[in-house]
Amino acid sequence: MKREITLPASARGRLDRALADALGLGRAAVKKAFALGRVRAGGRRARPADPAAPGALVEVEVEGPAGPPAPEPDAPLRVLAESPGWVAVEKPAGTAVHPLAPGEGGTLANAVAARYPECALAAPEPREGGAVHRLDLETSGAVLFARDRAAWEALHRAFRERRVEKAYLALVAGRVASGGVTSVPLAQRGGRAVAVPDAVAEERLRAKGLRPRPAETRWEVERRLDAWTLLRVEIATGVMHQIRAHLAHLGHPVAGDALYGGAAAALPGLGRHFLHASRLAFDAPEGGRAVVECPLPADLVRVLEELPP
Repeated sequence: MKREITLPASARGRLDRALADALGLGRAAVKKAFALGRVRAGGRRARPADPAAPGALVEVEVEGPAGPPAPEPDAPLRVLAESPGWVAVEKPAGTAVHPLAPGEGGTLANAVAARYPECALAAPEPREGGAVHRLDLETSGAVLFARDRAAWEALHRAFRERRVEKAYLALVAGRVASGGVTSVPLAQRGGRAVAVPDAVAEERLRAKGLRPRPAETRWEVERRLDAWTLLRVEIATGVMHQIRAHLAHLGHPVAGDALYGGAAAALPGLGRHFLHASRLAFDAPEGGRAVVECPLPADLVRVLEELPP
C-alpha cells in the first residue's frame, strides 16, 4: 500500500516516529518499511533517524494491516487464570505474543484465538488478538488477554496508569548484595534500550532525535549462588527491554542476554535470557483484585539446579 503524506507543522524529532504518528500506524510497520527501503523523502531513500521536517513530502509503502490472528487449535496453551472479562496464559520463550504481519502464525494470540475466539475482537488493533501487554520474544511468563472491548479498555488503562503489579524472576551475573531501585531514564536506539544516566548523555541523545523515557526498576535478592544471583524484579513502567537494560547498566546483566551482557552474561546450557514474568496483580474489570502466578518453566529450573551454590 503506497502512501504520500505531508508531515504536519508539529512534526519534530526522528522521521520514523513522526511518520508513524502522521500515518496512525504502529511503529513496527513503519520500521519494516524503512528496513526494506520503502520510504523516500525529497526524492531520496530516507533513514529512520533522519530529522522530521515540517511540511516535507514523504512517500512510503507499507503492508496492509494484519487482521485478527487465525485460530490454531493444535497449538499448546497453558491457562493460568480466567474470568468472564479476561484470561491469563503462559507465554513460552521464543513465542511472540501476537502477529506483526498478515497471515503470520505460531504466536500466543493464535493459540488463544482457538480457545477464546472472543479475544480476537477485544482489542482496537485486530492483530493483537486481545493482548493487553507484551513480553520480549525470549522472555517467558504470564500474559493477559481481554475477552471483550470494555475489559480491554479497563485493563489497558490500568497498565498505562501503572496500577498493575508486574513481577519477574531474573538470574543475573555476579553477586548482588541487597535490594534496590533505579530510575535511570532509557532511550530507544537501534532496537535496544540505552541508559541515560546524566544530563550530558541526555543532551547527546536528544541531539540525535532520541527521547529518553522515565523508567523505574526495583529488585530484591531471592537467592545468591557462587557467581550468579536470582532476583525478584518489579517494574512500575514498561519501557522496551527495561529490566535487561537497567540490570546491565548496574553491572549485573541477565544471564544469557547477549545483547546487553555479551560474554559476561554467557551461561553454558542456557539457550535464552533468564527472565520470566512470574506474577501479575491488577484490579479486575468485574471487581476485586486478581493475582496471577506463573511458576518458572522447566528449562530455567534446570539451570538453577545445575549451578553451584
